[in-house]
Amino acid sequence: MEFLKDLWCFLKIRKKFWLLPLILVLLLFGVLTVFVGSSAIAPFIYSLF
Repeated sequence: MEFLKDLWCFLKIRKKFWLLPLILVLLLFGVLTVFVGSSAIAPFIYSLF
């Protein structure tokens, strides 16, 4: 949680709020890759990319 706290402070102090959607999308793709990698729908997800 320390990393998220530091990241939020960086975004707030440097006024880089435009980075927040980019970070969220990258995090979503990472979570999707981890959870779908070992499931039965993995071939369908990989065909999208």
